[in-house]
Amino acid sequence: MHDNVPDCFFCLNNPTFVGIMWRFAINLVFLFILIRVLYFRYSGKEKFLFTYFLMGIIAFFIVSILRSVSIEMGMGFGLFAVFSLLRLRTRNFTEKDMAYTFTTFGVSVINSLKLLRFPLLGVLIINLIIVLTVFLLEEFVLKYKIETHEIIYDNLELLKPEKRDKLLKDVSVRTGKEISKIKIRRINYKRKRALLDIYYKEKNHLN
Repeated sequence: MHDNVPDCFFCLNNPTFVGIMWRFAINLVFLFILIRVLYFRYSGKEKFLFTYFLMGIIAFFIVSILRSVSIEMGMGFGLFAVFSLLRLRTRNFTEKDMAYTFTTFGVSVINSLKLLRFPLLGVLIINLIIVLTVFLLEEFVLKYKIETHEIIYDNLELLKPEKRDKLLKDVSVRTGKEISKIKIRRINYKRKRALLDIYYKEKNHLN
């Protein structure tokens, strides 16, 4: 059985309350770095900033008021499950946005845990690793995204397999994009036209 919350729970001389406030301050700092600095910089989406901050804060306090570490972890996974269901009801919410949602909850749950044998430095290191990982992924993995478009192409002679390099060069010149891959969807020999899917890397101009 868990002890009832004491009357002086919110007193400044209560180590439990002081510990929660310290962890909350750490949580706010890293939420700011994750959401305002990284997410906003690389996505440019301002409309989700309020949502992410509020989610992280609420998740932190929900887990913080629980006394058992096992229950805390169970609640953390429960929150992930609930918001994964909410994601199905949300429009214009990409996989990247969902990844930031999970990361926001993960950081908040980690920072809310009262691990007596885990020093403060360890929590800071974990947060730094998460934030650094997000930065590296954004900067070096997601900096260029693969775009695809359909085009109508009229030079059927270059569609031959042995002329693939010339086809890539010709389509790149016509579109002004550095085409990396072309797929032939349909060829109309009567009209001498072909429907192609072109693939190219588009740089994220928000970087």
